[in-house]
Amino acid sequence: MSTDTAAASSIRRDETVPIALLLAFAGGYLDAYTWIVHGVMANAQTANLVLLWVYGSIGDWTKALHFVPPILASAVGVVVATWLRRATRERASAISTLIEILLLVAIAVLHNRLPDLAGTLGISFVAAVQSAVFTRVEGVVYSSVTGNMRQAIEGVFAEVSGNGSLRPAGIFTTLCVTFGLGAAVGAFATKQIPNLALGIPVIALLIVLLRCEAPRDEASP
Repeated sequence: MSTDTAAASSIRRDETVPIALLLAFAGGYLDAYTWIVHGVMANAQTANLVLLWVYGSIGDWTKALHFVPPILASAVGVVVATWLRRATRERASAISTLIEILLLVAIAVLHNRLPDLAGTLGISFVAAVQSAVFTRVEGVVYSSVTGNMRQAIEGVFAEVSGNGSLRPAGIFTTLCVTFGLGAAVGAFATKQIPNLALGIPVIALLIVLLRCEAPRDEASP
């Protein structure tokens, strides 16, 4: 067995590059969707926190409190994901992805009746679960729901300076592009097919689930 083959076979199925790219696409997509429909971020809770304080500082508490539900939903999602990792261990990625798929389908169904509750709380919860369960790509820490721009820049600098490998820089740069592509597709789909828009990230997550459950020789990059 070659060194590259051995290295590939040692990578956990939920840490492969294809899965990271699918999750980055879904992360960007859901951020665009929730921003356009609800005026909040599904993933970037720091942005929600900043906007909460900005509007609160000028006394516009109606707008400020609008950002509280997604922050709380995200916190609950992280707690649930942490418990899930402890309880199910290596099965956490597959189980959490299945939960995300079911919740997004339920959100899509409930959206017309309870738009704010289903969209703001549900999608922020889904995003938090994803970010807390999928934390590494090829053994390197990353975020499956943000652009990973800092890691991409550091990777490129390390490669240029001769102190790093080209592969990490390429992975993180591709993740940034994929996240942005997901946001662009999400914005377009939300405007053009609002009632079906959540179907696209569901498809991406279904592929993630299938890859997490695939035999080792099929899941390896």
